[in-house]
Amino acid sequence: MKYNEENVVYYGHIKSDGWSIYLSVTDTGLCFIGSHNGGFSEMKSWFNTKRPKAHLVEDWNEVSVYAEQLADYLNGERKNINLPIDLIGTEFQKAVWTELQKVLYGEIKTYTDISKAVGRPNSVRAVGTAVGANPILIVVPCHRVISKSGKLTGYRGGIPMKQKLLSLESS
Repeated sequence: MKYNEENVVYYGHIKSDGWSIYLSVTDTGLCFIGSHNGGFSEMKSWFNTKRPKAHLVEDWNEVSVYAEQLADYLNGERKNINLPIDLIGTEFQKAVWTELQKVLYGEIKTYTDISKAVGRPNSVRAVGTAVGANPILIVVPCHRVISKSGKLTGYRGGIPMKQKLLSLESS
C-alpha cells in the first residue's frame, strides 16, 4: 500500500531515568506522547482510533530533538519543552489544551479553574473529558490538573505516572 507523505508519522521510544515512553511526530510537530510503560500497542491503538490514515514509521532522526527535550524534562534537567505540536481535536478540546499549556511548571490547577478559564464554568466534566483526551502528555501538561478536593484523578498515563510527574516538578 502506498502512503501519502502527509500521512507519515515518525515515532521513537525513549528510556530515561526509569521512564519508558513512545512519542510520535509529524512534519508539523509532536502529535503523541504515550504513558510510562504504555508500549507500542498504546500508541498504535491511539492512531488507529484518532488518526486512522497515519502510517507509523520508526525514525530516530525525525524524533530525536523531541525525545532529547522530553528526556531532559524527565531527568529534571529542563522545565519547559519548546517544540512545535500537532494537535487534532474539537474546538473545545483545543481550547482546553491551549489553557493547559498556560499552567506553569510546578503549578497546579483544578478542573474548575480550567473550565472557568475557557469560559465554560459549568462544564467541569466536559473539561475533564477533554483533558483526558490530550494526546501529548507532559508537553500539554494535563498532569498539573487535579480535582477541586485536591485528589489526583483521571490521567491517561495512570495516577502513579501523574504522581511521579508532580513530584518531579515539586522537587
